[in-house]
Amino acid sequence: MTASVTVLPVPARPRRTGATKPARVAELIREMIIQDTLPPGAPIRERALAEQLQVSRTPLREALKILAAEGLVEIEPHRGAVVAAPSPTEMRELLQLLGVIEAYAGELAAASATEEEIREITALHYEMLAAYTRGDRLTYFHRNQAIHLALVRATRNRTLVAHHGRINARVYRARYISNLETQRWEKAIEEHEAILAALQRRDGAGLAAILREHVLRGWDETQILLAAQVAS
Repeated sequence: MTASVTVLPVPARPRRTGATKPARVAELIREMIIQDTLPPGAPIRERALAEQLQVSRTPLREALKILAAEGLVEIEPHRGAVVAAPSPTEMRELLQLLGVIEAYAGELAAASATEEEIREITALHYEMLAAYTRGDRLTYFHRNQAIHLALVRATRNRTLVAHHGRINARVYRARYISNLETQRWEKAIEEHEAILAALQRRDGAGLAAILREHVLRGWDETQILLAAQVAS
């Protein structure tokens, strides 16, 4: 049965300066994927989606190529695009790798981040807390991701940034799902408080340990939620 496609309003989020139209369309589709408006395995009907997003099919197809490169969409010759449906084993392996990458990034960032970068991450942290207080999971998720990306960028290691970006894109939906359970969401807030404190102390070893555990705990909760979805 073909999944219905309903475009949800996308909350305001930090925009990449100079983003192209395909990049903006990819961002909208990415939101639909993480919120299960386009669930794993769902076929993407280009004409219907283009009409709903009010774009032509050319930028839509370019957007799908962007998402395919990220691993969120699979494009099958002569059949079109479908939302990727990675196996639990693949997701576990990706998140284990991401935990290692973010831990190393934390160790480097504690030494290399400028005071301005630490202030930026602190500001994002409090924006994230405000979203948590409002119960706004999507805005919370975007601020959460902005913190992780800012930490990685603060390493000034372009190779690390590139590899992190590729892996993180593939687990984007899983990282969003991990905070749908209220107790895990509360625990994630505690972990982010510890992440910020370690960064402000410039405690590289401590920050690395917290980040690795933070990513892996998120996967533990995601497995439970995904299993519940399958059972229902």
